[in-house]
Amino acid sequence: MISFDCDYNKGAHPEILKRLIETNYEVQPGYGFDDYTQSAKEKIKEACGGGDIDVEFLVGGTQTNMVVISTLLKDYQGVIAADTGHVSVHESGAIEYSGTKVISIPGTDGKLNPADVKAWVDNFYSDATYEHMVIPGMVYISQPTELGTLYSKAEMESLAEICHERDMLLYVDGARLGYGLMSYEADMTLEDVARIADVFYIGGTKVGALCGEAVVFTGGCKPEFFMTSIKKRGALLAKGRLLGSQFDTLFTDNLYFIIGRHAIDMAEKVKEIIKEKGWDIYLLTPTNQQFVLFDEKQMEEVGEKVGFDRWAPYDESRTVVRFATSWATTEDEIEALRKV
Repeated sequence: MISFDCDYNKGAHPEILKRLIETNYEVQPGYGFDDYTQSAKEKIKEACGGGDIDVEFLVGGTQTNMVVISTLLKDYQGVIAADTGHVSVHESGAIEYSGTKVISIPGTDGKLNPADVKAWVDNFYSDATYEHMVIPGMVYISQPTELGTLYSKAEMESLAEICHERDMLLYVDGARLGYGLMSYEADMTLEDVARIADVFYIGGTKVGALCGEAVVFTGGCKPEFFMTSIKKRGALLAKGRLLGSQFDTLFTDNLYFIIGRHAIDMAEKVKEIIKEKGWDIYLLTPTNQQFVLFDEKQMEEVGEKVGFDRWAPYDESRTVVRFATSWATTEDEIEALRKV
């Protein structure tokens, strides 16, 4: 059985495992004060172009989204997201559980249209009763989106401009940022993301690490006593070295970007196979997630040899299914898919 279910169903890149073993018996302080975490922070700052940047590490995407959103927003504010956005659909209500309302706006192929965001916010403030409502304090997007699509630099800049006109923050969920940046259709670098977004995170869990996300605050927007807030929310890792050493490795010799491009190259081959087989296409993307339409017979026949993700019902007879590549996808797995 070969698996294209998701991009986090294998362990970690061998260089990360090697580093963890090499440093295993070293005595290091806890809670992220170790040498490797400090080194990783400096490497990420440099990769982001330097300047007024703060970097902190959290274990997973849900914890990161909940902690960042709940600490940056005031108790009367909410976060705007696409109706297909991760915080709108697949966070099990974690954002709302923290006390913050997710304000869903219809998106297109997973993306928020800047014009739609502007229209919504303008309409909100034109209502004389807006003080009786949840005030929008942040716009949340994913790069890539939940559907594998990409925001262009111009689109992200437009969203940032709208946010700043209305005293809102732009937060970019980068769970798969490595795959987005290394897409052949990407027109942004990591430095561009750091310049445009107020806060974003560099995903490790889905891009080569055992676990971990690197949160990047720009322009001095890191909340005061952030570590205290992380611990209050049950998200502080005592052995912070686990996260620091992984990101220190990922940001040595461009490893993060190299393995990101590998996943994209494998995804391009998956797209070729999908077209060769004549499968009904739902959405082929420039990143590592591809979506097709299968009926029950196809799901049964293909599913005997290949793992894929049942994404959502499409119509009475077909289901949207996802094929995802990752840093660990091999040429042998691609050829096995071709032979299905």
